[in-house]
This record gives sequence, structure tokens and C-alpha cells, in this order.
Amino acid sequence: QVQLAESGGGSVQSGGSLRLSCTYSNSRNSEIHLGWFRLVPGMEREGVAHIHADGEVFYSDSVKGRFTISRDNAKNTLYLQMNNLKPEDTAMYYCRYSRFADTLWGQGIQVTVSS
Repeated sequence: QVQLAESGGGSVQSGGSLRLSCTYSNSRNSEIHLGWFRLVPGMEREGVAHIHADGEVFYSDSVKGRFTISRDNAKNTLYLQMNNLKPEDTAMYYCRYSRFADTLWGQGIQVTVSS
């Protein structure tokens, strides 16, 4: 059974940086699509960044130019480098793993940006 483990959240001041990590285990290392989502209470979940199995990446307009998604297939780890953070980036961040019919979500990790 595939398992996800997230790390790297925390609190920073506006303009700061954080890197989130999401390690997946017990998975074949092919045809895996990965993504980061965030959720603010009272708002809809937002897809922040995605990286497909072929390496193609997508970003939401709200983070484009500030966030970078990447993956290390040798380490089975997904990353989200977040630079120039803004208070509106404050949210619970979730990684999502998809492989064929299987979709799993990480437990969520809090990112708080103060002004």
C-alpha cells in the first residue's frame, strides 16, 4: 500500500522561503502524477502545482514565478520550493499522488506567512 509523508512546513515572514517535501513509499516508480494543493478554511481547495509522469509541470497563476515543483524519482520524493511567500499563501498544503486508478493524499502540512 502506497504511503505519503509530508514535511517542511512552518511559519515565515512575508518574503521568506520554505520547501515542502512529500515522500511516497511502496510504489512502482512509473506513471506517477504528483501535485500540491492547498486549503484555507472556508475556501475551495486550490491546485497549486502539478508535475506529470513525463515531467511536464503546471502552476496556478497565484504562485507562478514564486513556487517551483520538482521530483526526485530516485528518492521517491516530491518537492515544492516556495519563495517570496505572501500572507495569502497561508494554508494547509497537501500533496497528491496519482497512479492509474489510485489517488492518495498526504496528511497535510501547515504553512503560515506573517506580514
